[in-house]
Amino acid sequence: MSLAIVEDAVDKAVSRNPGIAAGLIRMHFHDCFVRGCDASVLLESTLGNPSEKYHPANFPTLRGFEVIDEAKAKIEVVCPNTVSCADILAFAARDSANKVGGINYAVPAGRRDGYISRKEDASALPSFTFHAERLASEFGKRGLSVAEMVTLSGAHSIGIAHCPTFVGRLYSFNTTHAQDPSLDPSYADYLKSKCPPPSSSGDDGSQQPDVDLDFSTPHHLDNSYYIELTNHRGLLISDQTLLSSSLTSKMVLRYAHHGSKWATKFGKAMAKMGKIDVLTGSKGEIRRHCSFVN
Repeated sequence: MSLAIVEDAVDKAVSRNPGIAAGLIRMHFHDCFVRGCDASVLLESTLGNPSEKYHPANFPTLRGFEVIDEAKAKIEVVCPNTVSCADILAFAARDSANKVGGINYAVPAGRRDGYISRKEDASALPSFTFHAERLASEFGKRGLSVAEMVTLSGAHSIGIAHCPTFVGRLYSFNTTHAQDPSLDPSYADYLKSKCPPPSSSGDDGSQQPDVDLDFSTPHHLDNSYYIELTNHRGLLISDQTLLSSSLTSKMVLRYAHHGSKWATKFGKAMAKMGKIDVLTGSKGEIRRHCSFVN
């Protein structure tokens, strides 16, 4: 019953707005990388304690909270005090991958919800400016291999980015090149049409249009992300670095040619990520509402 409720909430939300699928997968990732998969990312701030939800890495771009809240409210009616918010988020991420990519995988239940959420803790999230070696190090701290890092990066075959996250690659890359030479020139021209130079835009980029992370199939979770990397159309530094680094380039090329292999490994990597530092047994609680501790 609980699984069906979550799946129904995700199905309806993604049908209305396909971008919600990317939002829920990203939310699960951001939850698990900070204090483990304990639904701390869902908690609201309390007096004197801003929560991780409001860290710049999450706010205002993290989306899908209303889907989790809807599923939780319905589950509490039929199975009160039984299914954690952490489990609901893990189920929702899986259902999102299945809805927009046909990628299904087993998600064991039993996670419990944490009590703590601190804004500063979200500074541990990998940055869009990181290169492959730093990304590998950060994923390794959570027990994920380099191969799993490259595999999970394929989640960027859906979702959006905002101009400030990549505009430096277009106009002020380094002292030698104003434009990142690793960018396909025609793709760079397209991005410039979306995002003018910061000095002339007169704002912080928040009012500028969103840009799809995947240029070719932005609403389908597939291996086109890796194909675009081989075409030098990775939007973020943390994307294109996977091709340019000898640590990861062979895996990018392999996934670009073998979509089904990537999809299978993506499901396995997501399932493993969903087990990072989970609270079980008597640790944590089952929240009645995902935004607040009991």
